[in-house]
Amino acid sequence: MFNRKKSDPFFDILGRIAENVQVAMHYANDFRITSVEDLQEISTQMKKYETDGDKLIHELIVMLNKSFMTPIEREDILALANSMDDVLDGMEECIAHFDMFSLIEIDESMNRFISYIVKSADEIVLAMEKLKVKKLVEMRDNAILIKDYESKCDEVLRTSIKQLFLHEKDPIRIIKFKDIYEQLEDIADDCQNVANTMETIIMRNA
Repeated sequence: MFNRKKSDPFFDILGRIAENVQVAMHYANDFRITSVEDLQEISTQMKKYETDGDKLIHELIVMLNKSFMTPIEREDILALANSMDDVLDGMEECIAHFDMFSLIEIDESMNRFISYIVKSADEIVLAMEKLKVKKLVEMRDNAILIKDYESKCDEVLRTSIKQLFLHEKDPIRIIKFKDIYEQLEDIADDCQNVANTMETIIMRNA
């Protein structure tokens, strides 16, 4: 027991940031919207997750400013944290648009987008667990899966917009749905940016 290595505080807080993103994505996926009041509830809760994420980023920056030595380049630590935070910011903004539009209709395309985003968030958490124990090369498997999910979201975007313009006649609904589809695809892109940052860290340190 005396030989057990203490986990690095920077990797610990990166793990906490990832877990906050994961919990928020699962919350958004599991929440069932049936009324305008539901939109207000989920929007408020997502804002709380986003605020919690901002506090973690601030905590990390304070740590970086106080520390002379870091386990990997401090720029990479901050880039990884910010890329994860972008995922959360994107989902919070997307949910805010649901609320602004009073859009309570969730279609199959939106569900598919969110399911891939949730899977990406799960992979990010798994990757941070590997980072804690310095299994950097193994993080590449998670990065590959995240990029695959982003590619699937690209396909969903093309198909959903095509179907929207083929079948929807109400121009206001077209604007609303297209906006949501594109925001969800942007979140998938943010997940891919996390994967890209992970691969940069692997390349520099493995």
